[in-house]
Amino acid sequence: MNRKRAIIIGAGPAGLTAAYEFVTRTDVLPIVLEKSEAMGGISRTIQYKGNRIDIGGHRFFSKSDRVMKWWLQILPLQSAEGDQSITYRQKTRSIEGTGIGPDPDRTDEVMLLRKRKSRIYFLRQFFDYPIQLSGDTVSKLGLFKVAKIGVSYMRSVLFPIRNEQSLEQFFINRFGRELYLTFFKSYTEKVWGVPCAQISAAWGAQRIKGLSITKTISHIVKKTFAKQKSADLSQKDVETSLIEQFMYPKFGPGQMWEEVARKVKDGGGEVLTSWEVRRIFTDGNRVTALKAANTATGEERVFEGDYFFSTMPMKELIRALDVKPPASVQAISDGLVYRDFITVGLLLNRLKIKEKDGSPVQDNWIYIQEPDVLVGRLQIFNNWSPYLVADPSKVWIGLEYFCYDTDELWKLTDEKMIELAKGELAKIGIIDEADVIDGTVIRVPKTYPAYFGTYDKFDVLRDHIDIYSNLFLVGRNGMHKYNNQDHSMLTAMMSVDNIIEGREDKRNIWDVNTEEDYHETKKEEPKLEEALQAQ
Repeated sequence: MNRKRAIIIGAGPAGLTAAYEFVTRTDVLPIVLEKSEAMGGISRTIQYKGNRIDIGGHRFFSKSDRVMKWWLQILPLQSAEGDQSITYRQKTRSIEGTGIGPDPDRTDEVMLLRKRKSRIYFLRQFFDYPIQLSGDTVSKLGLFKVAKIGVSYMRSVLFPIRNEQSLEQFFINRFGRELYLTFFKSYTEKVWGVPCAQISAAWGAQRIKGLSITKTISHIVKKTFAKQKSADLSQKDVETSLIEQFMYPKFGPGQMWEEVARKVKDGGGEVLTSWEVRRIFTDGNRVTALKAANTATGEERVFEGDYFFSTMPMKELIRALDVKPPASVQAISDGLVYRDFITVGLLLNRLKIKEKDGSPVQDNWIYIQEPDVLVGRLQIFNNWSPYLVADPSKVWIGLEYFCYDTDELWKLTDEKMIELAKGELAKIGIIDEADVIDGTVIRVPKTYPAYFGTYDKFDVLRDHIDIYSNLFLVGRNGMHKYNNQDHSMLTAMMSVDNIIEGREDKRNIWDVNTEEDYHETKKEEPKLEEALQAQ
């Protein structure tokens, strides 16, 4: 009897999660088609001369116990003493009937527990992120400016904008106009390239959720009077933007997805690289096969299947369908906008910026609010994991730029891009150019699905795609939804749940990351705390 097959487009978090769920929970054979040669999509880790780059920064934290447990099953948490989690690995059984499970000989496959620190760099100095009305903030902004922020915030509380439509209105309702203009407007427009007034409020609802000045103050008070348990990784009562610790793979996020891919193959699944999907064949309301081309050899193959998962950009998916949609649907698809991303990695002897006591800065990333430079955010890879840096005496950083692939910035040569990055950091006092040892440039297209263009008509496009009963759109680009890594994984998990349970309605998949407390583990599954105790 032939096994059913699931053809999965993309080996990012959503695609590989779906494949792993199939090999560990079903008899369905997953076949993953990845366009590049790397695992993890935008969650991959890129190596450059022994140094590792995390594209965009990936904190392994989720309010979903299911996701947290899933991660720990792949890469157990390193013990507090720094020993690899051999005891945990030996205690944990392989998943029954699959031969998949922890390998006690692979002692580098662990998660580190990291402290979270992010700040805003503005007026050539640091501000807490999220911004706090502390004595330090008052001294840097001045009493008059702080008073204006306070009055503006009270006005937003007493007279909120009704039926908010834009991201600008979203920010003003939660922080007041003055604080929005000071700390949100410039950075957000640097990221998206359009005014906040032209971006849907849905972006804020997904990325910021319940964060506000009130929530920030409440968090500070709780932190002051009640110490958080060190083992409480779930931080369920803390807004995501306020979490204080997170897990992180020893060698960067790509390590997680390389390990998942290995386990998928060990379980009988296939993960094929350098295969680009060119055509999607349908019959009525079902997808029947994909045609893909090998980007290295030019070979073409048809992959037939019973279920199909797509993480490719929706615009490309629509264009690949053998049956063209109505012109109105095609127009919406063509009008979807994506923001592209450039990381410039710089290896340095030192940073000029320091903590108040003269020690190296501890930030994972720094939001660059300065309007006179293009760089939007700065990562310090040493502070994500010391194992990302080949020489611990050096500083390894990543400068993040946001643009469109039609912009002149995207088209700059690597040499000019590195010179721009060095010059901008020197200009705002973060480095001396003479301390730069080496650099590299990474360009990532379609990193951020945008909430403007034809996004206001997105539901029409979604309804058209959902007519294909065995086609599941998952992940950030697959759903044109600015999901975090855990949200992308949940969409894949719930798609497999639906297949197992025979559920055809896909609304539960689209609902991921639309509520403040989203889709936690099923009631019958052990809680995260139990998984931690097992370690």
